[in-house]
Amino acid sequence: MSTELRHVTIHGHHVGYRMEGTGPALLLIHGIAGSSQAWREVMGPLAERFTVIAPDLIGHGHSAKPLGDYSLGAYASGMRDLLGVLGVDRATIVGQSFGGGVALQLAYQHPECCERLVLVDSGGLGREVSWMLRAMTLPGAEYVMPVLFPSFVRETGNNLSRRLHRQGVRMGRVAEMWNAYASLTESANRRAFVRTLRAVIDPMGQTVSANDRLYLAAQMPSLIVWGARDTIIPASHALAAHEAIPGSRLVIIEDAGHFPHVETPDEFLDVLLDFIDTTEPARFGPADLQHLLRLRAPDVPVPD
Repeated sequence: MSTELRHVTIHGHHVGYRMEGTGPALLLIHGIAGSSQAWREVMGPLAERFTVIAPDLIGHGHSAKPLGDYSLGAYASGMRDLLGVLGVDRATIVGQSFGGGVALQLAYQHPECCERLVLVDSGGLGREVSWMLRAMTLPGAEYVMPVLFPSFVRETGNNLSRRLHRQGVRMGRVAEMWNAYASLTESANRRAFVRTLRAVIDPMGQTVSANDRLYLAAQMPSLIVWGARDTIIPASHALAAHEAIPGSRLVIIEDAGHFPHVETPDEFLDVLLDFIDTTEPARFGPADLQHLLRLRAPDVPVPD
């Protein structure tokens, strides 16, 4: 990715982000153990038409890794505050994996920031998740991780990855998995990773679900994109979410796994751009949210 990494300080913590282009805003939110580089294949083409913002979530990439709150709610507030600092009032929110959970939480907590919602192999839509992630939430996992992720392996793998990239080899899913592995060779990254993971997953699966609030997403254009070959979060979650969000659009990409934006970037771009071009941005605010909540509370009278 050629886009320059920038930094801004929010609440005393530095936040890394990449920003490129002009026009309507797109906020791209990466998954756990990822970074803004996860969007390297699509950010340039998107920036030809949009103001594209890709942050490193707190605890990830080049952002701060403090002791603190790593919940979805805290991340959603962080995304609202980043948009505010950058002078962006509203954006189409695109979240992948854990970033999808953040996107869902942002749309729920701060709907006034969200023009459209795009979920890419999103977390927070069901209990099932990869056994490897579940295992990493077990007590004491943080003490085993330095053995599983030794730093000397990172340098060897990075050298190989750079060599293949120079030769024009696109690694796709393997590259994204490697980037996550390499990030966990740093102790600060491991600590933040474990805190983030345990906020949403336990040994039995995902613990945080947006399924009881998905009806709220019907108030804004919503797109669900999933890789048919996803082995981390099953595509059945996409089907269930599509049923639960009236008017949502569902696209299953047959040749992709958990990272469609990296594995099949051209197809991903076609799907995303068609969705944006054929929908109008929502204008959904706190008063609208209050009205919907009251409609779902049968013991509270709703004024005419």
